[in-house]
Amino acid sequence: MLSDEEIITTLDYSNSRGYYSHFTSLGHPYSYLIDCRLNVFRGDNDQWAIAIERLGYNPRGGMIDLEIDYFGNCLINQKEYNGQLTNSHTFFPIDNDSYLESIEEPCLKADATHWLVRGIKVPLSTNKQDYFDKGVDLKEHEPGEIGIEEAARLVVINHRDIFRATDSELYASIPMDLEKILVLDEWHHKDFNEIDVPAMTDEQLKSLWELNRKTYEPMGMTLETLTFMTRQQENSKTDYNKRQWEENRPGSCETWPMLAKVIVTTDTAHYKPMLAPNTHWLNWPESGSL
Repeated sequence: MLSDEEIITTLDYSNSRGYYSHFTSLGHPYSYLIDCRLNVFRGDNDQWAIAIERLGYNPRGGMIDLEIDYFGNCLINQKEYNGQLTNSHTFFPIDNDSYLESIEEPCLKADATHWLVRGIKVPLSTNKQDYFDKGVDLKEHEPGEIGIEEAARLVVINHRDIFRATDSELYASIPMDLEKILVLDEWHHKDFNEIDVPAMTDEQLKSLWELNRKTYEPMGMTLETLTFMTRQQENSKTDYNKRQWEENRPGSCETWPMLAKVIVTTDTAHYKPMLAPNTHWLNWPESGSL
């Protein structure tokens, strides 16, 4: 029989299922947060799933993408990288040609007019007042400059629905017979990031030092120094992970135990948040900061 604890355990250990499996990071330093949504699914035979949409702009990738992270006990069609399963799929709602015609990294062109989003022509604005009116502060590293993420945030304010995941995208890793029982456009979220801490044995460190001896010795790096520094780094990462687990794992935040209860009972009345929602991009200024 499905229990709240089983669901919370799945979420709490979402970072531990391989390098390419992770809990949703709204403040990801490589991607500016633009918008997000949370979808909850329930099926027969105690099947359940959660799909979290994160629309973001990654300057390194050069595109605005919709990443959907999937969690549950019945996931299907999971992609595989380097022999490990991933719990996400990435989609691109904006037509590539119209997007590339409108931008000159990392900004919107002065003559940009529109993006084609899922076949719909969506107007772009180069008028600073439009952004001011909607609460989108422009960084303007150069006078009049509008960043791609800023343009996207204004567009999504005015045309949010067409940027949401389609059913085919939501069900990419979820069985089609599961029913969507709850959708949240905002909730209280904590990023839960853990660092992989591969332990190196003394023998491995000795081999590493011998292999790089010609480089290390001129730097004054002895085997003892290398070992000391490595152990310090391992301890620091372990301490970081411990703080993350205690303070930020899903089970420590009111949102996820309530959603677990919703899934188990199929009664959405159990979702009664006390904490204010914080999923708006304004609350994640560190997103895209690297």
